[in-house]
Amino acid sequence: MRFVVKTAKTVEEALQEALVELDAKEDEVKVEVIDEPSKGLFGLIGAKEAKIMVSLINDPVEISDNFLSNVLKLMGIEATNLIKKEGNNLIVEITDISPTDMGILIGKRGNTLDSIQYLLSLAVNKNREDYIKVIIDSEGYRAKREETLKKLANKMAEKAKFSKRPVKLEPMNPYERRIIHSTLQNYDGVTTYSEGEEPFRRVVIVSK
Repeated sequence: MRFVVKTAKTVEEALQEALVELDAKEDEVKVEVIDEPSKGLFGLIGAKEAKIMVSLINDPVEISDNFLSNVLKLMGIEATNLIKKEGNNLIVEITDISPTDMGILIGKRGNTLDSIQYLLSLAVNKNREDYIKVIIDSEGYRAKREETLKKLANKMAEKAKFSKRPVKLEPMNPYERRIIHSTLQNYDGVTTYSEGEEPFRRVVIVSK
């Protein structure tokens, strides 16, 4: 469990400093007052600051590390989890992984990585009032995949534009479909829409 010890003129000031350092909200921590503040004699002699210990409860970083460590162990994968919380985003980078294990972790078109990300999101957001967005990546896979999808979108847009026939892409998850739609949003001569039911929903590119 992560915790910090802070001293300040008041308990409230110490708590605010702790919340900033832990990047947490007041309902996400437990506060233990070690020393109450004291003005001392005549407000000068023996004055004492407040001292508190603030511990994270339902810590998303700790939950993620435990969850991923267990999942990777069950998959027979050796890797390191680098986890950081930025506001309401939880960024997870899986590093120190062999090419073979990385292929297993990512799966076909990122399906396995997306599934782990979904399950981790459920675990992190259980019993939470504010939603935390979870993003898992490994060795820059998501950036490479995004670039591949943009190139595919432009290539298929040209095909649809000149053939005058709809081009149906392979089924994709919502995140990847958004990349296709966004890439072609201002593409001259074509428009896009999605059809089908999950998990087989796909983007269709048609000429205007």
